[in-house]
Amino acid sequence: MNGILIGDVRDVLDTLPAASVHCCITSPPYWGLRSYLPADSPDKHREIGAEATPEEYVATMIDVFSRVRRVLRADGTLWLNIGDSYNGSNATQGGDGSSSGLMRDGRAESTRLAASVRDQRIKANREGAMKRAPGLKPKDLCLIPYRVALALQADGWYLRSNIVWAKGVSFCEHYSGSVMPESVRDRPTSAHEAVFLLTKSERYFYDADAVREAQRYHGKRGAVTSEAKAAPGLRNDAGRVVQSTGTRNLRNVWAISPRPYSGSHYAVFPPQIVAPMVKAGCPEGGTVLDPFLGSGTTAQVAQDHGRKWIGIDLDERNKALIHKRTAQQSLLG
Repeated sequence: MNGILIGDVRDVLDTLPAASVHCCITSPPYWGLRSYLPADSPDKHREIGAEATPEEYVATMIDVFSRVRRVLRADGTLWLNIGDSYNGSNATQGGDGSSSGLMRDGRAESTRLAASVRDQRIKANREGAMKRAPGLKPKDLCLIPYRVALALQADGWYLRSNIVWAKGVSFCEHYSGSVMPESVRDRPTSAHEAVFLLTKSERYFYDADAVREAQRYHGKRGAVTSEAKAAPGLRNDAGRVVQSTGTRNLRNVWAISPRPYSGSHYAVFPPQIVAPMVKAGCPEGGTVLDPFLGSGTTAQVAQDHGRKWIGIDLDERNKALIHKRTAQQSLLG
């Protein structure tokens, strides 16, 4: 049965049956970047991402995903997207906690829906409340995704792939993407995030054929790759492979442009990045879990691909967004 459960993810996960979901796809709140709940929310103190240090945030992630592991089947997969942040410093120098010039759905931070986030960050910086990690210098990149991934690996998860989500649509001679410039002048603009594939067991469900991608070859005469030889293709008079009608195994760099979502949630997963996770990581008819469901992108994509879904979220307001996106007649919670 599809549905959303409202509450603290740690409490709600404990109510789900063990080994009951096939796949977990999620993106937790990033550390120290923004608050999603209003200041007067009774659940404000339980908001994840507001921990005082990266170490506390990592400990929270270990706690959450140990509970996820309990409800995941032995052959289940976890697809985890986490953005990075900079140690708090002068907001104009790229140390304001910002991970890029865009919200996750592709809109610039200066747009209307991000205005409250930006104002909150500026206010926190002025008051000296911006997250600053002990042991890190101002402006240091915190490497939060990799801290979490290594900690999960040490906690028993199999770390199977580090996928680079490149926020653009193509790779040519020069990278071409839709990432907006950041207000920084002393480092490159951030244009990627990390997605980790983790598993509960050494052997797990992974449908490679469901996510094979179209292949195009450009090889020199006599230097055709083994993958090209295995697929039918066309060669010009010089023997150069110029086109192939075959496919290849999914790569671990995904060039996907963020897309705006008209709802009020400002940290939206692009459906295009969720789709390969659903198709590769969950069998048809299986159940996808998103413990940080937000506006419901994971649920929508799972449903569109014939999978069931369960979502958890702390914010009661997201229920209406999810209801609209999935068009369910009734939701749990």
